Amino acid sequence: MKIQFDDTNLLAGMVGEKHGLASGELERESAFAIEALGSFRKSCEEGRYGFPHLPFDTATIKSIRSYAAGLSGSFDTVCLVGIGGSALGAWALDCGMRGPHPVQGSFTAKHPRLVILDNVDPSFTASSLASMNPKKTVVVVVAKSGSTAETIATFLIVREWLAKAGGKKHTSRIAVVTSEGPGDLGALAAREKYRVFGLPANVGGRFSVLSAVGLLPAALIGIDIGKLCRGAAEMTHECWTPDLRANPALHAALAHYLLLTRKGKSIQVAFPYANRLWGLAFWFRQLWAESLGKAKTRDGKIANLGQTPVAALGTTDQHSQVQLYIEGPNDKVFTFWAVAKSAEKGRIPSAKLGLPAFDYLAGQSLAKLIDAERRSTAAAMVAAERPNCTFTLDRLDEAHFGAFMQLMEFETAFAGEMLNIDAFDQEGVELGKRFTFGLMGRPGYEPFKAKFKEYEAKGKAAR
Repeated sequence: MKIQFDDTNLLAGMVGEKHGLASGELERESAFAIEALGSFRKSCEEGRYGFPHLPFDTATIKSIRSYAAGLSGSFDTVCLVGIGGSALGAWALDCGMRGPHPVQGSFTAKHPRLVILDNVDPSFTASSLASMNPKKTVVVVVAKSGSTAETIATFLIVREWLAKAGGKKHTSRIAVVTSEGPGDLGALAAREKYRVFGLPANVGGRFSVLSAVGLLPAALIGIDIGKLCRGAAEMTHECWTPDLRANPALHAALAHYLLLTRKGKSIQVAFPYANRLWGLAFWFRQLWAESLGKAKTRDGKIANLGQTPVAALGTTDQHSQVQLYIEGPNDKVFTFWAVAKSAEKGRIPSAKLGLPAFDYLAGQSLAKLIDAERRSTAAAMVAAERPNCTFTLDRLDEAHFGAFMQLMEFETAFAGEMLNIDAFDQEGVELGKRFTFGLMGRPGYEPFKAKFKEYEAKGKAAR
């Protein structure tokens, strides 16, 4: 397993002193980075944060593989009901290992598809259900709290849909992933005898992809979760090393921290040059945004910190976003994701047509072209003084994919330590949830319904 991080195009010698890091600046701040690593490691050893331990949880991995093997051949669809961190990781794994939708090919009992119900748009839900056969569908419901409104509402619809088609037997085709301990989803699962997989209390939703949250749907659709976790375990060892240049997560975290705090790069563009990494870009977007976007530092000071993540796909978005990136506000850092060894070369026919726009490409390959496009875009950005860096995965398989996800989780945690924030809470989204509970009539949330009415009254008065 090999993943490299290249920071050359972040340096002032490439993009100028105003926008780049000075020569030796990363090394001069290495003690600061090592302190961040030590602080995070201490918190993990005290049991506050658990995601670094997930790849080593052989009992959970074995239990999931056994469950998936027991159901093998009895379904052609896995329906995942979840939202945010309960769904994005599984989608990223599906796209990364089996190909982006909708080009995965036909689905069968030997090659089941993954359908994710991650929104409460009624048309989307109805169309999704109409596309599935309830007698050939396994349902996985994921909610850390056990009370997420969108997930519970959708599951009630799916549960009824299954029951109408399968009677009492439908419960054997429902699996639940929720926090270990009290929770309404867990209570229902116990009452109706659904299979339950626990999520450790010290693992937040957006850091949970290598728990049952991501591993269960991955195993059901045929991904080798053993290899996935072995790659992540190997990366975990790298991420604990205090050698900045040997630790890609710490290296990248420090670089982005310095660009944010010293150079004003308040936006990071995750720019994969592989369609199989496109789902991962959206998973990363939540991880980086929800973890680092915080109003206060740990000592209570108002800071309104964060670096806004944006997802772009190479080469597609060279034709939709790069004009802005090259000539618009210079407030961004670009992180390219590349794959060194493509499984497919995409050979271009060698016959020449006597037309210049065609003939220079004859006999070459799409793999060569997409790599040239990425390197050319990086060079064009340097010419425009736009800092950029590159993660390169040696190949795209389970080990590298699991390692890259673990790397980005560590990078996020380290960046949080450097910013002196709690990267594992999410207070910014909680008020909206409470308003929703109030508007939907959940007992105990009447004050939030009243507060929402005050908001509406304020809106009328402001007109």
